[in-house]
Amino acid sequence: MSAAMNAEDIRALRRRLGLTQAAFAARYHLSPRVIANWESGRDGPSGAAATLLTLIARAPDQIARILAR
Repeated sequence: MSAAMNAEDIRALRRRLGLTQAAFAARYHLSPRVIANWESGRDGPSGAAATLLTLIARAPDQIARILAR
């Protein structure tokens, strides 16, 4: 996945991980409202958020452990 993830990509990533929007947001230190906006297409990730999503897609458990520290 590239850094330019669209609404469908983000929704698919979250579902692949078996997480609700709220659980995904909590696990990766994001706002649930932001996740909802991304998935609806009202807004999209840019900059650091896009990079974070790319990292989550590639190594979800490792990123969650890093953020939990």
